[in-house]
Amino acid sequence: MSTKFLFLNEEDMIRAGVLDAGRCIGTMEETLSLFGKKDFLLGGPKGDEHGLQVNFPQKSDIPDFPLDDGPDRRFMAMPAYLGGRFHIAGQKYYGSNAHNSAKGLPRSILMVTLSDVDTGEPVAIMSANLLSAMRTGAMPAMAAKYLARKDSKVLSLIGPGVINKCALMCYMEVLPDIEVIKLRGSSKNSRTALALKEFIEEKYPKVKEIILCDSLEEACRDSDVVSEAMSVTKQDMEEFHVSWFKPGSTVFSMGSFLYRDYDDFLNTTMVVDNYGMYEKYLSNFKARGPVDELGNKREWCIMGIHFVHLVDTGKVPRDRVLNICDMVNGLSGGRTSEEEIVMCSIGGMPLEDLSWGYDCYQKAAQLGVGTELLLWNEPYMK
Repeated sequence: MSTKFLFLNEEDMIRAGVLDAGRCIGTMEETLSLFGKKDFLLGGPKGDEHGLQVNFPQKSDIPDFPLDDGPDRRFMAMPAYLGGRFHIAGQKYYGSNAHNSAKGLPRSILMVTLSDVDTGEPVAIMSANLLSAMRTGAMPAMAAKYLARKDSKVLSLIGPGVINKCALMCYMEVLPDIEVIKLRGSSKNSRTALALKEFIEEKYPKVKEIILCDSLEEACRDSDVVSEAMSVTKQDMEEFHVSWFKPGSTVFSMGSFLYRDYDDFLNTTMVVDNYGMYEKYLSNFKARGPVDELGNKREWCIMGIHFVHLVDTGKVPRDRVLNICDMVNGLSGGRTSEEEIVMCSIGGMPLEDLSWGYDCYQKAAQLGVGTELLLWNEPYMK
């Protein structure tokens, strides 16, 4: 019996609608609903882990051994199963190296495989850089439907790279009154900040003002929605402060959120996409020890880990950290007042890659897009 699968390159994915922000937001809402109903599986003994990561050492005596010499230097495999109408298994796999830019390549290069749940046969293998960026950007926009003030007018994008570009496309679908956009890059006139400014001017002419910010504080103050998606080394991280956020603001973190005075979060509304995932992150962090291989003190810089730490140390009960999936499924409300400051951590899950990948695959098959490849006509060994 022959086995065939569909290969989708990046151009195929674009034709299949991978950049359709509105549709992606809807798929993410479905995905979080299934997550809340536990109609899914992730890796790990509790079925809730982000994935399996290969970490490189900071030094090695082995010649030419790969080293952790920049942000996000890793390989990652993220397997999952998602139920509901998707009923699909698969994984996202990627390698990441900040030095790729010198070679004209994206920092991370990603692929997604969709597999038949019963046989394990490949259904589709697809380019996933745009897929992953769009599902990441769609998640905070979907959450903003429940957490952001409806009259939000000022949006701040901290880290003006690919993720926040896709997030912008999605925020503009759910926050129609945005008229001021702040950008904070590595410098006021960084290449990525200027490129995103040009993109906004061309695609969103109704935006009245675009502000290139000199500092992290400037980007945070007076913003209704703050979207953090930074990829920086520890030594280049700036520390956030809750005092910078005005009453009624909503803060989404998808990357690095360095914070040391954890008790400041006690006066905010704390929200996560997957609490168990951050528990595992904290457990792994502690297992690696208090200092790195070079003797430098280690600090976690993920917003969701800050929340778990507050629960673990008895500062707040677990139910003070809200779940996006409960809001989607009508089990809890979202924003409850016009004055509360909402802090929302979004770490991402392979469930989102599978769901958006599945919908793009279905659209590609409908349009006749992609290349059908043969795995075998008949397995040589059975």
